Amino acid sequence: MEPDIQRIGLRGGDLDVSILSFGATIEKLVVHTPRGPRHVVLGFDSAAAYRQHRVYMGCVVGRFANRIAAGRFTLDGTSYQLSRNENGNHLHGGFSGFSHKVWSIESVTERVAHLSLMSPAGEEGYPGRLAVECRYSIEGDRCLRIALTAVTDAPTIVNLATHSYFNLDGAGSVLSHRLEIPADAYLPTDAAGIPTGAFASVGGTPFDFRTLRAVQPADAPPPRYDNTYVLAPPEGRVRKAARLESPSRDLAMEIWSTEPGIQLFDCATMRSLPGRDGCSYGPYSGLCLEPQRFPDSPNRSGFPDCALHPGQAYRQVTEYRFDLP
Repeated sequence: MEPDIQRIGLRGGDLDVSILSFGATIEKLVVHTPRGPRHVVLGFDSAAAYRQHRVYMGCVVGRFANRIAAGRFTLDGTSYQLSRNENGNHLHGGFSGFSHKVWSIESVTERVAHLSLMSPAGEEGYPGRLAVECRYSIEGDRCLRIALTAVTDAPTIVNLATHSYFNLDGAGSVLSHRLEIPADAYLPTDAAGIPTGAFASVGGTPFDFRTLRAVQPADAPPPRYDNTYVLAPPEGRVRKAARLESPSRDLAMEIWSTEPGIQLFDCATMRSLPGRDGCSYGPYSGLCLEPQRFPDSPNRSGFPDCALHPGQAYRQVTEYRFDLP
């Protein structure tokens, strides 16, 4: 471990969880199954690797998850220019977003870890000083709950997301995993991953996961998945955002969240990363399912509001619920 990075271990029911203070990262998530313990998220062997490989492995991303076109937005009549760290756009909070900060550890119990981070005004171009908290807790026997909150001293924008790469077999390709996303629409994007502003029906497209099916369509090459799905209104509480099943169907995970969208990223662009226990991660080694608000929403009047003002509180709750069918 690097001297400024700490590791937190949580245990409860059938779950063992390891959290790094770097990026508030889920380093390990182990589910104890009848066939033995199983790692269900990708990870690295050292804290140094999390610094080196900027693939957002298991971390909390922010101040704004996903993309903002050209890094520009206007809030309350004032225009702001953020850093541009991907193809001229702003991605996941910029060059040194929350995923690459060492968070403070506020408290730890056997089942709960509470971390915090202070983002100064002007960091990566964002207005307002933002105080962020992340609370990981094991609920019951097989649920990891993530609560993210933030407050500001000046108007700003906030969109936080968790960025784990899931593989319920622990290794191999995720293309034969079965996936369900209860969404009738998704957000099509341009070549740079910026939403066009349209809400496209999933019907009759490879993006239709309303019925549980394999990630790779039968008798077809895998499509490229890096899009946000439009979920039903949460009405102030968590509701199901996705279900993922292992090919052997001996382990399943449901994601429940308060967020209006969930980003599906297929890991197709990953190339030969040195993963945990000497393995190598490549295309389709994992699958990201990231509850969040919509990308480029500060520039889209029809998208959910992402503005945060003094006196308000940003709050997101996401749960990973595991099942042994």
